[in-house]
Amino acid sequence: MCLPLRPLVATVLIAASTRLPAPETSIGAGPGTVRIYLLADPWHTGLAFELHWLEEWGYIKPTEIGTHEFVSMSWGNEVAYVQERWLTPGQVLRALFTPSPSVMECIPFDWKVEEVCLHQRIYVAEVPESSGAALAGFLNAHTARSRDGTPITIAPSSWGDGRLIRCPRDLPYDIFRMCNNWTAEALAATGLSIDTKRVLTAIDVIDQATSEANGFRLIWNPSRP
Repeated sequence: MCLPLRPLVATVLIAASTRLPAPETSIGAGPGTVRIYLLADPWHTGLAFELHWLEEWGYIKPTEIGTHEFVSMSWGNEVAYVQERWLTPGQVLRALFTPSPSVMECIPFDWKVEEVCLHQRIYVAEVPESSGAALAGFLNAHTARSRDGTPITIAPSSWGDGRLIRCPRDLPYDIFRMCNNWTAEALAATGLSIDTKRVLTAIDVIDQATSEANGFRLIWNPSRP
């Protein structure tokens, strides 16, 4: 079950203002490439991108989100993201075994990824800048829109100053497609070699992402000093 980490909000906000060594992000990506970040805790995965890159290739962000350097994105069950307490057993069963509404969380920030998101393991890889077109298309397809074409948001994000974006009804959350499937599909949209059907846990995503073919490398582990 993929759950946002509300109990860790205070840690994240403190971390956002704490300077730590970050040699990986102080070095730019190679010519024609852009860095993408895989975020993972024991159960849940998400991604972080350079926001201007996504926008240049056609991603339509919520109107509530202004100009920022990075954006963290993940996907999951709507109730799990909106509700500020753990799901009841009945809610877990409904989420897993019946198609349920989904949301995509979009959180902007303007500091080093491994400092803002330091409660999660962080991996980084370079992909072609041109892969932004397919990725933006994937993200836009997970966005329900109002009549004027703007994304429909339903609530604040689980931390930070982001928003929860309502997803189309034909993209529900259930046991056959959970947060880690979404992450794998987003990575595959960038052209990486990811088997989106062979994904259940966060470890499944990490194992494929860090394979020699895909080249993600660990740059932050909260369990290590």
